Amino acid sequence: MADHYEVLGVSRDASAEEIKRAYRKLARKLHPDVNPAPEAADQFKEVTRAYEVLSDEGKRRNYDATGHENGTGGMGGFGGGDFGGFQDIFETFFGGGAGPGGMGGRGPASRSRRGQDALITARIDLRDAVFGTDKTLEVDTAVVCPTCEGSCCQPGTQPETCTICHGQGAVRRPVRSILGTVMAAETCSACQGYGTVIPDPCRECAGQGRVRQRTSLTVKIPAGVATGTRIQLAGRGEAGPGGGPNGDLYVEIDVRPHEVFTRDGDHLLATMSVPMTAAALGTTIVLDTFDGEQEVPVHAGTQSGEVQVLKGLGVGRLRGAGRGDLRVTLRVETPTRLDDEQRRLLEELAVARGEDTVHGTTEHRGLFSKLRDNFKHL
Repeated sequence: MADHYEVLGVSRDASAEEIKRAYRKLARKLHPDVNPAPEAADQFKEVTRAYEVLSDEGKRRNYDATGHENGTGGMGGFGGGDFGGFQDIFETFFGGGAGPGGMGGRGPASRSRRGQDALITARIDLRDAVFGTDKTLEVDTAVVCPTCEGSCCQPGTQPETCTICHGQGAVRRPVRSILGTVMAAETCSACQGYGTVIPDPCRECAGQGRVRQRTSLTVKIPAGVATGTRIQLAGRGEAGPGGGPNGDLYVEIDVRPHEVFTRDGDHLLATMSVPMTAAALGTTIVLDTFDGEQEVPVHAGTQSGEVQVLKGLGVGRLRGAGRGDLRVTLRVETPTRLDDEQRRLLEELAVARGEDTVHGTTEHRGLFSKLRDNFKHL
């Protein structure tokens, strides 16, 4: 894993403000909204992860000490998180630890937090699911405040150290317990645990570091998607408070029904009516498909329900190459209204085929069916 300091291009003794400035500079350069290069998305994730660790004082301290984000150096047992619960309780009551002000090593909280993930729906036509498409969507989301650039302060001002907790984010007060009077740590009410206060909050974002804005983005929808498919766009969710990194945006697909075609996996299905005479004599019918007009053969003697398959004219495969098939079910139509001449011709055909007197036929039953009936009468 790359060194977080190297990823942001700062020294190991860089201040919190220097780290924030470096992140903003790289984020503006690598954000997927402004940099369409394929490698930019991965670099943006790496930069965001580095900022999440180094902007949090506790995480940064653990990272500096162990070289690992979880602060354990890969060790389990008492060297890892198992001992942390008891240690936190001990430090809370007795003010131990090597952290600033002896407040258990936690330090003040960071104003920067990751933004929330967002979910929107994209309605597309079946044709778009067959071939894939680029769709422009309108998104109401939180973006970095253009006035303060996420600092939460009115331009020209900056946060000031809290005079109550002296920048620690917590204060101690005496508490009576079974062990006598001990000093308990609690979040500073003056700065809400941040260690700093903002005397002049940004007027545009009210000190949040972000504002609501309606933006447009173009989503590449691959062939083969179906209703319910979700596409993840990393770093395109809501901007985090205090200049924090963006969350992710999820686009859920909703495919509109088509008047002719339905879908069965990677295949398209259609039904075409064929006149009785055409089914008997054989013909070719034309079907307007997503690939243009296609000829569908109707062989002489076609029965209702037979299926003709047009290879490779179905839906593009979401995970794989090629497309499914287009399967056309033929439905033979029997005429319901005949004039006198049509009836006479059909009667002559029936006589010629020996079908003027029709006897219904039944399927021959097998031996086991006959034996079963015989047992019923025993």
